[in-house]
Amino acid sequence: MVDDGMSDDGLPSLRSLIDLHDLQAKKSLGQNFLLDLNITRKIARLADVRPGARFIEVGPGPGGLTRGLLMEGAEHLVVIERDARMQPLLQEVAAAYPGKLDVQIADATNFDWQSPAYRPYEVVANLPYNVGTALLTDWLSLPWPLPFAKLTLMFQEEVAERIVADCGGKAYGRLSVLANWRMETDIVYRLPRGAFTPPPKVSSAVVQLVPKATLAYDVSPHTVARVTAAAFGQRRKMLRQSLKGLIPDVGGLLQALDLDPTNRAENLSWQDFCRIADALEQHH
Repeated sequence: MVDDGMSDDGLPSLRSLIDLHDLQAKKSLGQNFLLDLNITRKIARLADVRPGARFIEVGPGPGGLTRGLLMEGAEHLVVIERDARMQPLLQEVAAAYPGKLDVQIADATNFDWQSPAYRPYEVVANLPYNVGTALLTDWLSLPWPLPFAKLTLMFQEEVAERIVADCGGKAYGRLSVLANWRMETDIVYRLPRGAFTPPPKVSSAVVQLVPKATLAYDVSPHTVARVTAAAFGQRRKMLRQSLKGLIPDVGGLLQALDLDPTNRAENLSWQDFCRIADALEQHH
């Protein structure tokens, strides 16, 4: 396809804007630009963009996904971008969609996700590779009920597989437990490396996470994080070894829960980890 400099939304094409502003993706910010509006519009449809819904996008960069969301009908969209170089491009998009786009040059890791000003909201993001996992962990650790209705997030494919993994496999780990305890998780779209500029070293995938209707185990995310960090930090060790720093009689605690102390972390379900966390809280 020849780039004539314009897109279906009447704005200059993303590639021509990047050339005009002489923008290069910064490795230090984990940036890989998604410039194909057909792909970004598909992600917007997967996120179920609809009138009245409120969306927050993290790391919009030059605005590929932003424009996809707006082209699919988003009416309330906040974008949080750390890189001030992107502000002129994003403001140009905001001007083309009056009253629909709020551009915030800020660090998403410091954003107040609990603020009533935005609730209820849904997050849609092609997350920067270097902060994606940390941001997801922060979202999964917010007080219940969670302030968002859905997360539609792009990760490296390997991270996406870890999020949705069941116990027993290599991909299963801390992130799997934290995600599947509170959320329904599903990989809804896979993207090749060539979809991005510059192409990353790995493929990517879009994961959708929806809060569960009810919370099966009402324990502290901090406690679950401690238990999973200990267990998976030494995943080749038996639980009686890896968890011994959490409680003196870890063997007794595990046997009381009808769990084998000689088992390893990857063989415990997320429910098992929640039961251990609950028992620890009761103990203290």
